[in-house]
Amino acid sequence: MSLGAGLALALLSAFALNWGWLEQHGATQALPALSGRRPVQSLRLLFGDRTWLVGFVVGLAGWAFYVAALALAPLSLVQATSAGGIGILAALAHRRGHAAQWPAVSVAVIGLALLAVSLAGGTPKSTTVSVGALVAWLSVSAIVAALFGARGSGAALGLAAGTFYAAGDVGTKAAVHGGAWLFVVPVVLAAHGAAFVALQLGFQRGTPLATAGTSTLLTNALPIAAGIALFHERLPGGALGVLRVVAFASVVVAAAMLARQPSETTRSAISTTEPALPRNAAS
Repeated sequence: MSLGAGLALALLSAFALNWGWLEQHGATQALPALSGRRPVQSLRLLFGDRTWLVGFVVGLAGWAFYVAALALAPLSLVQATSAGGIGILAALAHRRGHAAQWPAVSVAVIGLALLAVSLAGGTPKSTTVSVGALVAWLSVSAIVAALFGARGSGAALGLAAGTFYAAGDVGTKAAVHGGAWLFVVPVVLAAHGAAFVALQLGFQRGTPLATAGTSTLLTNALPIAAGIALFHERLPGGALGVLRVVAFASVVVAAAMLARQPSETTRSAISTTEPALPRNAAS
């Protein structure tokens, strides 16, 4: 029962997060260019926009659902279920006039179906991660995210956001064990804060799927790997184990297909080397 509730919360989280991201993306397109060099001014622009604020609040609710899901279900299964959010994002974006790749959405749905079938073989049990392994994972994640962010394009910022979000999710899974593991909470907040900055800047330089889509790719793929590598979440044996591996691969491939869609014109004149150009210069 707790597993089913956890996966249901993961799906609800995916919907809330992706709907919130789409609202934020649309709102940032109408704002003056944001700049990491002027954080206070940029935050005032964002929080002063009602549409963006609604999307942000709904996204926070989605994150709360995600934390609850992690407390009830293994990290790898929660992430694989959450990956279905890429299909939700594609459908919502398509309704608003953005291009969508329905074959990729189909691959995601197939992956989730295979995941459901594989549950007949039992569910993986998480163990406590070692401190050294967790520190190493989070440190490498920070370096990789910084390298992505340095490129400055919408997709690159989406990848940076996804890497930071994934690091935060891995830290969250450790923190839900409670006790001494609560020391990870500041790291989780810092990772999510950095991801927030990267994604908002990316929203003004790329389409929803080129930014939130690429972010979702790494946000889901990296914790799935961490669930197996760090938390020792074992796969079932035989054919069901193969099905679960194919399911994990399918949702990652689907996200990659969506992230690689042809780019659309969306604030494309904003320079990646001069992110603080006035709004009239970006048109």
